Amino acid sequence: MNRDRLQFYSLYVTRFAGGFGFSALALLLPKYANELVASDLMIGLFYTGFTATQALVVVPLAWAGDRYDKQKLLAGLLAFGVVVAGGFVLVDSSWELVLVRGGQGIIATGMGLLSLALVGELATKGTRANHIGKANSWRFAASLCGFGAAGLLYDLYGFDPVFYLLGAQFVVAFVAVWFLLDADDTRIRGFPFTDLAVNRRILTLTSFRAQYAVAVTLVRSWVAVFAGLEAARGGLAYTGVVLAVVLSAEKFTNMLCQPHTGRLSDSYGRSLFVAAGGAAYGLVAFLVPFTPEIGRALGAPASVPVLGAVSPAFLPLVAVNGLLGVADSFREPASMALFADEGSDGDGVASSFGIRELVWRPGSVLAPLAGGALTASLGVESVFFVGGAAALTGVGTFLGVLSYYHGANALTEW
Repeated sequence: MNRDRLQFYSLYVTRFAGGFGFSALALLLPKYANELVASDLMIGLFYTGFTATQALVVVPLAWAGDRYDKQKLLAGLLAFGVVVAGGFVLVDSSWELVLVRGGQGIIATGMGLLSLALVGELATKGTRANHIGKANSWRFAASLCGFGAAGLLYDLYGFDPVFYLLGAQFVVAFVAVWFLLDADDTRIRGFPFTDLAVNRRILTLTSFRAQYAVAVTLVRSWVAVFAGLEAARGGLAYTGVVLAVVLSAEKFTNMLCQPHTGRLSDSYGRSLFVAAGGAAYGLVAFLVPFTPEIGRALGAPASVPVLGAVSPAFLPLVAVNGLLGVADSFREPASMALFADEGSDGDGVASSFGIRELVWRPGSVLAPLAGGALTASLGVESVFFVGGAAALTGVGTFLGVLSYYHGANALTEW
């Protein structure tokens, strides 16, 4: 195995460790809330401690990644990850959990920015989306493993073994990064955000991404709400196991497709894949509320082996959520590669990804509030119509800005 491939694998292992920790905590946070007898406000702080820290550290971590050695910074974050995993073992109160979740937010943001920046720098321009797609596939695989392993270990042994396993993964990733990844010799002076914030290509991408954040946050979150909500309130009232199967469908198809769609976007135009994936996501989102009618029309079974009784909507909902994963697999590696392209020419690839992260934040914060209001006033189905429309308007804006500033051929040229 050549040296370049080993370097990519060290970054893939890093993506796996980060994805595993995120999904394991997503599953265990309700268990912590019960164990610590947390108030509703404190439960909100469990999530806010994570997201607020992420928002605060994006700019300084992205700046440090461009100014200093990304390999050393990434190794330092992985070492900190071992400490944070140990911190979860020692949690004995709600405020301690909020504090440790803040540490997890630093790790998640820093590892995401730096690992993707390094993948973008190691890959050639013609293979960048393919390698980013592979890195994302490792993250999705980790999410699936995280759900399964955390649920099984918690049921058998409680919280602690989950974090021993997570700490061990951070150790493995640290060793891989330290010994297999070459030192990063790129140094960007000054504050790269200043120039990148007015970069015309990045502004073109953000015209889509700001709206698409609303679409993905609404649809991805409310698939879980729709599947788990009480039937009297317009949902399907699925059990935890059935809900896990529904939600895993999107991650599974995304994991399988991204390396291939990334490679295709390298060949046929990344902007084309951003637009096609975004449009497909919006159209598929419209189908979610109709899955009960689709199931009845197709004569879908009301029970399945192992899972038992479900409803005729189950198989159509799994299929539709899987299609959402396929649609997003066209968009994500192509979009990431475009941001990497703009930063890899000496402008600051970590800062470019930092801008990408910041643009996502407003939509991801405001969309759940809008989703709650829509559910209360118009019903849960309306959330998917608004989410799908946000994806389509994002694509329309993107195509308009793209053709105006870069010409009609830009859709296949970059």
